[in-house]
Amino acid sequence: MPSTLIHYSYLQLLDLLTTIAFLVQGVQEGNPLVRFAIEATPSPLAGLFLVKVAAVLLGVYCWRSAKTRLLGKVNVMFALLVAWNLVALILGSVFPAALAA
Repeated sequence: MPSTLIHYSYLQLLDLLTTIAFLVQGVQEGNPLVRFAIEATPSPLAGLFLVKVAAVLLGVYCWRSAKTRLLGKVNVMFALLVAWNLVALILGSVFPAALAA
């Protein structure tokens, strides 16, 4: 398995974990498709998990279709997203009103 796909899968896991941290703190999911999946399933975690499984399957499709350059660009986007999530969680713990907004 190439490193690009491994990185992609790892970033999906990190996004899953940071999203769970937001949900635990009462923050609503910002992505409307993910929010729909969370609300349409019996458990928010089940909906989130299904979305991440679909995302990893899309990553595998890109890898098998030799779209590794696209996968690399998506990795950069998800790395920035996870970094943003972590900053927001840290700031939210320092300034609790910031997450409530």
